[in-house]
Amino acid sequence: MKIVIISGMSGAGKSLAIRAFEDMGFFCIDNLPPQFLTKITELAFASMSNIKKIAAVVDIRGGELFSDLINVISEMTNNGIDYDIVFLDASDDVLIKRYKESRRKHPLMEENEGRIAEAIKQERELLKDIKQQATYIIDTSNLNPKDFKEKLIELFTNGKEIEETLYINVASFGFKYGLPLDSDLVFDVRFLPNPFYVETLKHKTGETDEVKEYVLKWDVTSQFINKLKDLIIFLIPNYIEEGKTQLVISIGCTGGKHRSVVIAKEIYNFIKENGYKVSIYHRDIAKD
Repeated sequence: MKIVIISGMSGAGKSLAIRAFEDMGFFCIDNLPPQFLTKITELAFASMSNIKKIAAVVDIRGGELFSDLINVISEMTNNGIDYDIVFLDASDDVLIKRYKESRRKHPLMEENEGRIAEAIKQERELLKDIKQQATYIIDTSNLNPKDFKEKLIELFTNGKEIEETLYINVASFGFKYGLPLDSDLVFDVRFLPNPFYVETLKHKTGETDEVKEYVLKWDVTSQFINKLKDLIIFLIPNYIEEGKTQLVISIGCTGGKHRSVVIAKEIYNFIKENGYKVSIYHRDIAKD
């Protein structure tokens, strides 16, 4: 069992951090009262679940409960629980700028009569003990989101490459049933010759050899697939470079039974052959 406690200054990137840990397969909890840390660990150990890694954000939003964090950490140490503390920090100027740009309210603003600089000063004082016990202190002042995520991945995946965290799904669908809402890329193949108008193919699907052969025999199909492969193989490394963890490529025809199924399977095989994690889903293949 691995526990990562994420704490630090408000505005230093804790929301980005918890999303990064979620992408790394951690069970994640935001704004957890410190007293629940040991309880969650006990439950994870006692249950038959597959939860092996937990990341929790514990910060001053917990109010008076936050003051117990040092005692809880001491208790975890005495019980032999394996944990790391990630403390996120940034300069006062950067924190003030981020709050002004986001128009969010600092958790301690009301206590400091709306003066953000005073709220940050008070927060630093409240966090000084937990900062001293941190395993890692990360200053995010000059880190963009991608570099910040890469830093966390480097620390907590034993050098695992970011490419291994990207998961691609190729889906076929029918436009008559609506666009898949989770699509990142949508390609319309309704311009290809339609097997629906061939009597012997009308009631078959793109998973049959007959329909596949019909769709793929046209020059326009070959040209389209080659251009689409070139585009996808160009885009994937760039999405990875930006830190994207999931990519949904949707291929649509009229009903989602013939052309889109064939093209989706061709693209799926191509992506798989290039060594990426990929799955395929034919959303509308069974519909009338």
